[in-house]
Amino acid sequence: MENRNAGYLIIGISLIMGVIIYLFNNALKSIVNESCTMAGHLQCGMYQTINEQTYLSASLAGIIFIIGLVLVFTKPSEKIVIRKIKEKINKREIDLSDLRAEEKQALKLIQENGTIFQADIIDKTGFGKAKVTRIIDRLEGKGIVERKRRGMTNVVVLKD
Repeated sequence: MENRNAGYLIIGISLIMGVIIYLFNNALKSIVNESCTMAGHLQCGMYQTINEQTYLSASLAGIIFIIGLVLVFTKPSEKIVIRKIKEKINKREIDLSDLRAEEKQALKLIQENGTIFQADIIDKTGFGKAKVTRIIDRLEGKGIVERKRRGMTNVVVLKD
């Protein structure tokens, strides 16, 4: 969840808490007014307890409200995201003029998928294992792709 949305949610919760505190305070005061039998209702000890509880709960709701405001008005750091996007945009251009047709076909599959298993290149192109191995060897020799061993198979990726 984004900080701003979480902040709005927390502010909403603190406002609901404030309303509940207000309603609860009024209900307690009416109960105390009816039940306090001491002469002069202001001398009744329950009023002081109600006030302490009200101040404590209002303070907690206020702290939660402030936390929500901080979340709403702080900006998340966007610099890292922007750098990563710029790095991905700056892809190097590959010279396809000296590649054979089957090399271009295999390279197109690798570019479309980003990373692809060597066995998938065999399946999608219809070439034999040896032919695909030679094609990838030539592309690897030209510095276009890189083959990485993964268990019993190879993964082919574009070189940075």
